[in-house]
Amino acid sequence: MANLDEPLRSVLGDKTANALEKGLDLHTVGDLLHHYPRRYAHRGELTQLSGLQDGEHVTVMAEVVKVQGRTLTRSPGYVLEITVTDGTGLLKLSFFGRRGSYRAERELSPGTRGLFAGKITTYRPRSGRPVRQLTHPQYKVVAEKGAEKAAQEWADEIIPIYPSTKSLPIETIGTSVATVLDQLTLPDDPMPEALLRRRGLIGLREAYEGIHRPRTWDELNRARARLKWDEAFVVQVALAQRRLAAAALPATPRPPSFGGLLAEFDSRLPFELTKGQREVGDEIAADLAREHPMHRLLQGDVGAGKTVVALRAMLQVVDNGGQAALLAPTEVLAQQHYRSITGMLGDLAEAGRLGGAENATRVALLTGSQGAKARKEALLDTASGAAGIVVGTHALLQESVQFADLGLVVVDEQHRFGVEQRDALREKVGGGRPHVLVMTATPIPRTVAMTVFGDLETSVLGQLPAGRSEIQTHVVPPEKPAFLARTWERIKEEAAQGRQIYIVCPRIGDKEGDEGDAVAAPDTDESGEAGRRSPLGIMDVLPKLEELLAGLRIGVLHGKLHPDEKEAVMRRFTDRELDVLLATTVIEVGVDVPNATVMVIMDADRFGVSQLHQLRGRVGRGSLPGLCLLVTDAEPGSKARERLDAVASTTDGFRLSRLDLEQRREGDVLGAAQAGRSSSLRLLTLQRDEDVIRDAREEATALVESDPSLEHHPGLATVLTTLLDDDRADFLEKA
Repeated sequence: MANLDEPLRSVLGDKTANALEKGLDLHTVGDLLHHYPRRYAHRGELTQLSGLQDGEHVTVMAEVVKVQGRTLTRSPGYVLEITVTDGTGLLKLSFFGRRGSYRAERELSPGTRGLFAGKITTYRPRSGRPVRQLTHPQYKVVAEKGAEKAAQEWADEIIPIYPSTKSLPIETIGTSVATVLDQLTLPDDPMPEALLRRRGLIGLREAYEGIHRPRTWDELNRARARLKWDEAFVVQVALAQRRLAAAALPATPRPPSFGGLLAEFDSRLPFELTKGQREVGDEIAADLAREHPMHRLLQGDVGAGKTVVALRAMLQVVDNGGQAALLAPTEVLAQQHYRSITGMLGDLAEAGRLGGAENATRVALLTGSQGAKARKEALLDTASGAAGIVVGTHALLQESVQFADLGLVVVDEQHRFGVEQRDALREKVGGGRPHVLVMTATPIPRTVAMTVFGDLETSVLGQLPAGRSEIQTHVVPPEKPAFLARTWERIKEEAAQGRQIYIVCPRIGDKEGDEGDAVAAPDTDESGEAGRRSPLGIMDVLPKLEELLAGLRIGVLHGKLHPDEKEAVMRRFTDRELDVLLATTVIEVGVDVPNATVMVIMDADRFGVSQLHQLRGRVGRGSLPGLCLLVTDAEPGSKARERLDAVASTTDGFRLSRLDLEQRREGDVLGAAQAGRSSSLRLLTLQRDEDVIRDAREEATALVESDPSLEHHPGLATVLTTLLDDDRADFLEKA
């Protein structure tokens, strides 16, 4: 008998086990049983030979009338040809390989009856009539007695097709799975019996049988439902435990105070907060007032006003004598946040300085490229507590940065930080944990929020602030060259009215061939990618723009520039000293220039859906309407064009995020993808199984609340330990 932890070599022998280990990285019985078929074949109804059509996948029952081997002048050097008949016609079966390499030579002698399945093709010999054939067909020898019944059973059989490699045939995997299933012994089902009954789920042993050798399609569907549930439920139990543990940690409460800095800021706001901003602000304020750390995800589409919400939370902490740190992924974005926050606060950010308000604080900026004097001043203000708000990049994580009383960490675009980086900042708090607010402008489908961010409470800003303008998006395709010519004319027209334009390229493309800020082309299964030209670089495009846009002031921005140069270019663009900013994706998030009205994205098909949506959000940020032009050489009907057409059809980031999820690999929700390992989700898909994930989250939360350590569910605890190896447990702990 074999259990799930049993090494494959003790069940299958060294030769097969070595092949499975080398080809598919499968080591144990459990590994093999969780290597699920990627699809299933069905032989279908029996077909008469007289009615065969080219290209059909057929199953026929026939009798062997002739067996003949032929030597070939080309590789593989030999073909075994077997002619069969059912009385209505003839069919040739062809097996190419070495002489004696096929068991068909031994099993299919004249007079033998058998079932044969495959795809019909026709070839024409040099002399004679066309011949219909099956190449390397599946077959089964049947006895005279009960032949019709056996034939129908064989035709109806559901055949699992496993992911395989060139050196590891599907047949080897199928035979290995059957051997393992025949010897399998399982402990008690890890899922609570009451839960299985409540959800109408089958047992685990039945599920393994149903997924690997289903007798009916209904049996297969029930097996899938159970195994999908297991994947969703175990992850949700891990996240529920994580939420419960976080709720037990101590944190300094930072309740709202009256008449402080936040109240003064609110009274000066030149606009009215949206209903969504007020509601989310109340949720965050309540979290900050608790004695346990807030862990909240704030997601809002491009331009939804997240920065104001985050700033109000930071001011609430400052009113309570604490500090807030805003961690940004790039220097350009950190500097943008610094300018935006100091601009909104005005004299409320000038504590101790001439003209500063009575109850003001200071805002410090810490980046890796700062000069010694500015850095020293920022470090002193941070360590002394004079700076209530500290904005920075990963430079905030260095040991030399000390806070007087860090109460809130705001992480902008969390996905751009590694787990270790995010973890380092909260370790700067002694005697407790800071409150944490994670922001993202990348709309996240609900299923992803319940898994990847499942240990966070989620707030969504879905309403745009008043005054934000509509953004129109159009594809500039290769079959309409006049559209591209019109693009340059439109840029000149906008510039003539004093407005500004972004032009974005996928890479830098400088003379040394440095890819710099090159973006990865989105995952597609399009053919014909080989031989495609390299993505456009800004240094390739710049000379052409200087001709096409003669007279316009063009600035260049990319990640390889010195930080001082980047800051200078952004300031010139912000101050309207430049008409056009030619850039890479360094401007993707956070850059806020209300006077910019046009976004031209070159080689737009080289970007992912969410990235295009983020880039588009750089325009239409004021009262002026925005225009986004997606320049592409992708042909009509291609997947790339479908992607661009989808972006052009809607500005709803949440709709686009679902499309993006459909087109990308989901990766490992427990972080293994970051370590280059395989995904823990094999059957469950975040896009299509929202109901399963929602129900699993509900059940897992209830179970963990009643049995936090899974003391009364030892089987489930064992499964969880297996899933959460040291690396993944560490990921969850730090995420």
